[in-house]
Amino acid sequence: MTRPASAQPFHLTDTGFLLLLALCGTLLHVLLNGQYGFHRDELDILMNARQLDWGYVAYPPLTPFIARIGLELFGNSLQGLRLFSAIAQGFVMLLAGLMARDMGGKRGAQVMAALAAFITPVALMAGTLIQYMAFDYLWWVVMAFFVVRLLATDNPRYWLGIGAGIGLGMMTKFTIAFWAVGLVVAVLVSPMRKHLRSKWLWLGAGLAVVLYLPNLIWQFQHGFISLDFLAAIHARDIQWGRSDSFLVDQLYTTTNPFTLPLWVAGIAACLFAYSMNRFRPVVWMFLTTFALFLVSRGRGYYPAPAYVMFLAAGSAWFESWLGMQSRSMRRAGTGLPWGLLVVGSLVGIVLIKPIAPINSPLWKFTSGINEEVVEMVGWQDLTAQVAGIYQTISEEEKPRTVILAGNYGEAGALDLYGTEYGLPPVISGADSLWYRGYGDVDPETVIVVGFDRGYAEKFFQQCKTMGVVSNRYKVKNEESTHHTGLYICRQPRRIWSEMWKDMQWFQ
Repeated sequence: MTRPASAQPFHLTDTGFLLLLALCGTLLHVLLNGQYGFHRDELDILMNARQLDWGYVAYPPLTPFIARIGLELFGNSLQGLRLFSAIAQGFVMLLAGLMARDMGGKRGAQVMAALAAFITPVALMAGTLIQYMAFDYLWWVVMAFFVVRLLATDNPRYWLGIGAGIGLGMMTKFTIAFWAVGLVVAVLVSPMRKHLRSKWLWLGAGLAVVLYLPNLIWQFQHGFISLDFLAAIHARDIQWGRSDSFLVDQLYTTTNPFTLPLWVAGIAACLFAYSMNRFRPVVWMFLTTFALFLVSRGRGYYPAPAYVMFLAAGSAWFESWLGMQSRSMRRAGTGLPWGLLVVGSLVGIVLIKPIAPINSPLWKFTSGINEEVVEMVGWQDLTAQVAGIYQTISEEEKPRTVILAGNYGEAGALDLYGTEYGLPPVISGADSLWYRGYGDVDPETVIVVGFDRGYAEKFFQQCKTMGVVSNRYKVKNEESTHHTGLYICRQPRRIWSEMWKDMQWFQ
């Protein structure tokens, strides 16, 4: 006797199957996240996680707070600390599948959407690093999910979920503000205008403000320093040409190239398909956000999470279209997208995840495409080098010795690994480190890391070269190719309270 659908075991339902798939995606991230070492951005997050605050110069406080939980649970474990990022991308898979369901997709479309979301290059990297990008990606998708739910059900209570996504996103990374502006435009130019009379929209907006309020207060107390930081970093990115490939990046960075037919079909379906025209506002939401990033010269990967809802729409539309075709067409049409997903999965994982043995032929190929992996190499070697220099300093000098780091990666590595070597405090003028100062007493001996000699001598009268930064694998990255000098410097040219005013920089 056939069991009623309502009595099916949960794991056999569409939701249960999606959840199982998301768990598998999370587990795959975890299993592949144990190679190399921490990325320089992760080291900064972990350093700030040990000094929790309601804000930091470079980003809001949520990611360091999550990282602090990881530190308490897992210590310095690479896979343990990256667990929460992997879980976040598992939720993205689940939400992608649920959006496909809301857009009319059955189980096949839901699974297709979840897998297409998983293999996006930005998502694969987001599931690799304990970094704000992982959680920012999730909040964008959360916001999109509740917008789709709102359009599918016309239940205004989903504005609370939208507000929660915006608020949590603002506590993670400020670029979600562009996504929120896109939603505002979508409301104004579509039938969603009717919600302007709903209390739930305004309650959702209020929830977003309440969630973001702690960082807003911190920004006020610190003169909105993050705006100065963002302006400086944006100007640097433009100068370095990091926004020049914005349009091209949409084809192979924001989404996997093998899923291109899906998200293009998703946009077209939301615009033109009668069965999906109620989702047309998400297109205006996307186009507004995309235009804002394009005009402001944002980096190519910024709108990446916005494509997830179109992967869901494309999957749902394709399943519906295929169902109207002949049997032979259905067989051929079913194999093509799944074949593309399989190939896209293999290519994406090999190129993005940290799995190739360092300096192997595969590494030399993949690190040339995904340059982020080279920034995961050499931090413990750097710490050991600095420890060797510290041992050359006399015992009388050591109490007034500090390490001056040129960037947040160096500071984070020395802060994370320095304890086992008994290293002195690390100071830096980078971002939030500048606010923490140089200690209670003026340092007399300074181990300088990450400066050109000429720049170091702007602050100290005497600097002795003690070596250059290297790593055991001879991998060329920022640390081993730029500002590689290691020095012991003495005799500050001015008193520290005056000198420190000129030692603030943004990275």
